[in-house]
Amino acid sequence: MQNDVIVVGGSYAGMAAALQLIRARRTVLVIDAGLRRNRFASHSHGFLGQDGMDPAEIAASARAQLMAYPTLTWVDGRAEAAGGVKDAFAVTTADGAQHEGRRLLFAVGVTDQLPEIEGMAERWGRSIFHCPYCHGYELERGRIGVIATGPMSVHQAQLIPEWGEVTFFTNGALALDDAARADLKSRAVTIEETPVRRIEGHADVLLADGRTLSFAGLFTASRNAPATPIAGTLGCEIDETPFGTQIRTDATKETTVPGAFACGDVARTPHSVSLAVADGAWAGAQLHRSLVF
Repeated sequence: MQNDVIVVGGSYAGMAAALQLIRARRTVLVIDAGLRRNRFASHSHGFLGQDGMDPAEIAASARAQLMAYPTLTWVDGRAEAAGGVKDAFAVTTADGAQHEGRRLLFAVGVTDQLPEIEGMAERWGRSIFHCPYCHGYELERGRIGVIATGPMSVHQAQLIPEWGEVTFFTNGALALDDAARADLKSRAVTIEETPVRRIEGHADVLLADGRTLSFAGLFTASRNAPATPIAGTLGCEIDETPFGTQIRTDATKETTVPGAFACGDVARTPHSVSLAVADGAWAGAQLHRSLVF
């Protein structure tokens, strides 16, 4: 069977796109490996109508709503390869099955490449975050640490004082010029240049000189990359951004391969659930138009 659209990735952006298409009575196959980016977080914030909800519950409810439509098929599995051309694409899953579609949509999400600091990975999404709009309010204007990963971290340190008293750990990731130092000082940001040794407890930063500084939460700017290379192997161009790499798309969310589209975190910055849903909804409508016109 040839589907109208194969959606690779069934998280928020992919499901939002699929919803537009199945409501246009198009046949849609969603292939999902089940690894949502925010699977480590227990609460999702900043998404209108779902503020404070468990993100797993949001995803499960959305999937149940999609499954009520007869033209949707859902495959739990990992898409390993994609080939073909517009109107004749094929996606192969890890079990060897091949699925055909007239259009492709990559909504595979991204991986977060964190600083190599002991104790950081296991606290990611729990007491260490990237988005203050998603998690800053719950820190109750307490002490917040920002751990630098590069020049973009200065912007993070400038913004986060809106949510609490900030200490900026440069951690050897950048050299601050006089202008940046003056700006951070004007925002009451404490600059700490002693290297970070590891993270302990809830959000305790152990420094190389033996000091331990405790915080309500920590922020860092992870570097992102597509969660799977499948779009690149099809031939889609990948762009370098200040945040990492992402799939290049035009205003309609079409990639550089005709008939293949991309949306969500893998195709835009900045990242949040609400922005991913909006991007997916737009991509779904544009995919439908490409089938009509």
